[in-house]
Amino acid sequence: MPSPTASGWKTFTTSDRDLTFDYPGDWTVKDPAGTSPLGGMFVEVLNAAGKPMAVLQTKVVTGLECVQQYPFTVLDSESMTVLAEKGVPNENVPRFMFETRGDASAPARTAETIAAYGITMIPEKIGTLECPIFLLFRWPPSGAMFGAVYDTANNATPVDPALPYLEKAKLYADTGEYRNIRRMITSLRPAG
Repeated sequence: MPSPTASGWKTFTTSDRDLTFDYPGDWTVKDPAGTSPLGGMFVEVLNAAGKPMAVLQTKVVTGLECVQQYPFTVLDSESMTVLAEKGVPNENVPRFMFETRGDASAPARTAETIAAYGITMIPEKIGTLECPIFLLFRWPPSGAMFGAVYDTANNATPVDPALPYLEKAKLYADTGEYRNIRRMITSLRPAG
């Protein structure tokens, strides 16, 4: 994968001093203290144009119920052992992912047709069907999330607007903006 396009990266550490990550120098990190419903951290990362690129939230209740499966595609995946819980089997190591679910011909995002990038604790699957996208990973005392749903209004994708939503997501994976997001999210690590 080509290098990220931004230079002058900065480092952000959550106010509870638990997590830290790197982000492009011309992006903004908003940390509205006290807005997380369960008392955890809630941080929003905006690109230079002020568009939301990702959210980091801690003290999120984890849990997954798979009541339906959808056609899926893994566009990108990387293990993130730095976030692995001590004493937990290796198959539960968080990983960065950019994946799609749903109808490849759908013109726009729907509840069943979606693309998202971020950290998950669900191992990468092989096959043709998969449960909904689950952007959560274990982080004491409960869980956390760092990522976002691919949104054609926020994620700059210089392609024909008539292309189906999931095709745009696939092409977005080749953009400099995506490479910056990927570098940012995969830099998440325990602070200190």
